[in-house]
Amino acid sequence: MEQEQEVVDKYGLIGKDIGYSFSRGYFKNKFDKLEIAATYVNFDVPEKEALKDLFSPAYAKGYNVTIPYKQDVIPLVDNLNVDAEAIGAVNTIKVESDGTLTGYNTDFIGFRDTLLEHFGDSLFVDFGTPSFKSRDLKCLILGTGGASKAVHYAMKQLGVQCVFVSRKRKESTITYEDLDRELIESQTFIVNTTPLGTYPDVEESPDIPYLFLNETHVAFDLIYNPAESSFLRYAGEQGATIINGLRMLELQAEASWSIWNS
Repeated sequence: MEQEQEVVDKYGLIGKDIGYSFSRGYFKNKFDKLEIAATYVNFDVPEKEALKDLFSPAYAKGYNVTIPYKQDVIPLVDNLNVDAEAIGAVNTIKVESDGTLTGYNTDFIGFRDTLLEHFGDSLFVDFGTPSFKSRDLKCLILGTGGASKAVHYAMKQLGVQCVFVSRKRKESTITYEDLDRELIESQTFIVNTTPLGTYPDVEESPDIPYLFLNETHVAFDLIYNPAESSFLRYAGEQGATIINGLRMLELQAEASWSIWNS
């Protein structure tokens, strides 16, 4: 008599060219540690038109979504969490018990909570309580893609004033040519949300005047591979505090797990 097959829950990452996936390794280790009968797979989707095939019916209990599909999946979900709707990007999808899909954004949680871990006792004292008082903190967000919107959303919660920097001048953005000494020195945070510097093109970096950075600045790069991007290396050489994107990824993954199991 054949042994009854164990039921395995499936989760996965939707993206393009994602063989490098952080999430697959992270969740495999999590499932092993918790002794959970579950698997996490990559859904490598070459074109956005193929996204709908993953959801009718759903292949998994929950999905993460990465570049370039965080906005393309929005029309395919049945409901949007208030945070995802405000940000305009989805990186987590929960398959509800009735088969409907709800889109969430946990990128802003990962980014925000990384900053709180680093600066909760100094720059963001009493955050989340009625006693919290925002300070006169400013941030340059390099890039205007989906990740930049999550960073902006998190910074607004923390009371930080943000300006977007783009290669082309648009409404509510400035260009890299506008970054002079006075503007750089007035900032507390400079956040790279662009892919510049990601492996294997590790020598690339945003074109900012690094020489104006000093020990009063915090340089945050959403990149985690390499651990120290060129952006962070140049900023660190000027005395800035540097943070890479690894902890953000871990925290957003844990937030996704909580959503899938709520």
